[in-house]
Parts: sequence; C-alpha cells; structure tokens
Amino acid sequence: MRDMRYAIRASLFDFNADPSTSASALRFIEDGLVIVNAGVIDACGEYAALRAQLDAGTRLLDHSGCLVTPGFVDTHIHLPQIDVIASPASGLLDWLERHTFPAEMRFADPAVAAEAARFFLDELARNGTTSALVFGTVHAGSVEALFEEASRRNVRLIAGKCLMDRHSPQALRDTAEQGVRDSADLAARWHGRGRLGYAITPRFAASSTPRQLELAGELARSRPELYVQSHVAENVDEVRLVQELFPDARSYLDVYDRAGLLRERSVYAHCIWLDAIDRQRMQESGAAAAVCPTSNLFLGSGLFDFRAALDSRMAISLATDVGGGQSFSMLDTMRAAHEVARLKGEPLSALQLWYWASRGSAIALGWQDAVGRLAPGFDADLILLDPRATPLIARRTGRAESLEEILFALIVLGDDRVVRETFVAGHASKTEARENQ
Repeated sequence: MRDMRYAIRASLFDFNADPSTSASALRFIEDGLVIVNAGVIDACGEYAALRAQLDAGTRLLDHSGCLVTPGFVDTHIHLPQIDVIASPASGLLDWLERHTFPAEMRFADPAVAAEAARFFLDELARNGTTSALVFGTVHAGSVEALFEEASRRNVRLIAGKCLMDRHSPQALRDTAEQGVRDSADLAARWHGRGRLGYAITPRFAASSTPRQLELAGELARSRPELYVQSHVAENVDEVRLVQELFPDARSYLDVYDRAGLLRERSVYAHCIWLDAIDRQRMQESGAAAAVCPTSNLFLGSGLFDFRAALDSRMAISLATDVGGGQSFSMLDTMRAAHEVARLKGEPLSALQLWYWASRGSAIALGWQDAVGRLAPGFDADLILLDPRATPLIARRTGRAESLEEILFALIVLGDDRVVRETFVAGHASKTEARENQ
C-alpha cells in the first residue's frame, strides 16, 4: 500500500488543543473519511462530504465501527533495553548495574544492533507507535543501525548515541571529546535525512564529567536544530549522587541548565523529583518532560506530580521507557499515568491522557505541523483502533455513552490487539511487522 492513494472510512478523532486548557479540544467525526496519497493526508472529514473524491484510482478501506486517530508518539525509549524488559532489581541504579549495562555492551557488535533495530521498529508498529525519541548505546553503530532501518521504513524518528565518560563500566565509556565528536558526525550524516533527527544524548548527569556536559552544550548551541535528551530526577538515590558530583548546582536540572542543555527541543525523562523552581525553569526554557509511569512504578522511583506540572504550564508528554517500562504499549502507559494521578489525588481524563500520548508529544518534539492531527498535508502516521478487539472490550464499549468512555475503556482494558493497523507514512506497518515474525 506504500505510495498508493487510498481512503479509510471509520470514526475519526484528534485534538485541536490541549484538553487541560480548552473545552473544545476534541474533534470527533462519527462517520468519517481519511484520504491518503503518497504517504500524506490528502483530505479528511465527513464521509458524506468527501465520498465524491473516491474515484476509480482510490481504494476504499471500509472500517466502519472502528476509530482512526494519529499514531502514538513515544518521547523516551531505549533501543538496547528490549532484552532486559521485566528484569528484577531493587531500584534504578541496581537495575542498571545488573541488567542494563551488560545488555548494552553487546551492541558493540553491529549484527546485534541491526537485529535489535528490526525487532524494535516492528514492536513499535505492533503497538501503534508511529514516532519515537530513542536512546542508543554509547556505540555510534547502535544509532547507525537504527537510523538505517528507520530510513528503510520511512519512520519519523529521533535518536542519539549515549554520552558516558564515567560512572559506568569501562566497556561502555567514551571520552568527553570523542563522545561529542561522534555525536556531531552522526548528526551530520542523519539529522534531517528523510524523517530522521539527531538528539545530543548525555545518558544522565552522573555518567558524564563536567567537561563532557560542557562540550555537549557547545554542540547544542552551535546546532540549535538538533534535539537534546537525557534523564533527570528519576530516583532519590540518583538525585543524591548527582548532588554529590555537582555540589555547585542548585538542583539536578540545574546541572543541565548550566551546561546549555535546557532549551526548546530538549526532552527530559521522568522529572519526578523536581521542585517549583525547576518546573518554572522547564516552562521558561521550552523543554519538555517525558513522563514514564510504567517504569517509575516498576522500579519504585516515585509518582510524577501531574497537578504541579500542569500548574507550572511545563510541557508534558508520555513515554514507555522500555526497558524500565514493561510495555511498548502507550495504552499501558496511559493506564499507569491514570493510576499515578489517582494516587496523587488528581484523576486524569482519557482525553487528556490520549492528547499527551499523541498530539502533545508531537508538539513537544516540534512536529506540530507534521504529525499528531488528521489534516491535509500532515504525514499519514495513523492508527486504526478496534473497540471490539476482545469480548470484554466489546462488551464494555458497547455500553459506552460517549467517546470519553470508549477511550477510557481502551486505555484500561486494551493492549496491542486494540491496534488493528498502524500506518507509517501511509504504509501498513503492523501488517509488515506480522510478516516479519
């Protein structure tokens, strides 16, 4: 179906605005039509109004009773951690030492990286994720392999090589100079090539010397079109370690700010143990939080304060954080976010959660004019959802009285079976993933 003109008939929904600030954020068309041409949305609206455009050259895919919406955008996920998902540990730092670092060492082998990249992109497609912001390993080849495979599939994706010159196994260390030089070389080859982008990627403040962070900040200032990604304030032990290593910094976040790494196009994972000053600085800088509730619950890292974040008006997105997170599914991520908010005394609506997993995440990455909406000229990165995917889901959604109820049921009860098809630049990518099995 790549580069064909086709149309999907289904119920449509997307977001014009953030539900936390607008009562009319949702757009819903019960009997809708999306026309796709060469990987881009050509038209979108009521079926009755657009059916005249269904000429002999347009194949109609009739999925009446299903839902079409923009694909999920995962703003924090690790390519090399697919093999340590569901690994037991006492907490974050123990988990890194026992499971993650040994797994990442294997990515020195290009064949390991290439096979992992294929599996990783298949798994994203299976779960309805059409775009992602991805950590590689310290090895430049891990990012090369991911970019090569993403380029072949025309996936909109950002990735970066980890910068780590201390507090990690010797086999996973670079140097301050070489790590940033490798990052610049990768960015020169891949950033802006097709739908790919490069992210300057200090793993976390504790694993980089001040010199490495300084050089990363210099690269960020010289190449403002690049992205920045890292971790911040995930775990109390990690926060304590960063305080010991950077005693002059006001906070963990301030370490990055001083280095010039807090700006638009910066995405920081977790953001649990921020204070009011940190949140205000996030808002002022234009940086975004990638909230990873399944990971935070699994590793016992803490509960993100959605109310404080909303009050500060800092940008929020949702992310799986595989392999700390237990699932590639953004449905699972939304369900965990709801549970975290409940525990903090601030329940979240299905619409708010869905916005953060799609349109909100796209905006956090600066893609507001490319993905995250059903509109002419936008990339055809879409998902087809089946509200009758299992007998229990069918029973519950059959009694729903609103789209909010349907979406909430899909979040709470759903998994990859809810995603009937994932379209990446118009291509039926979940079907391809099944064929790759």
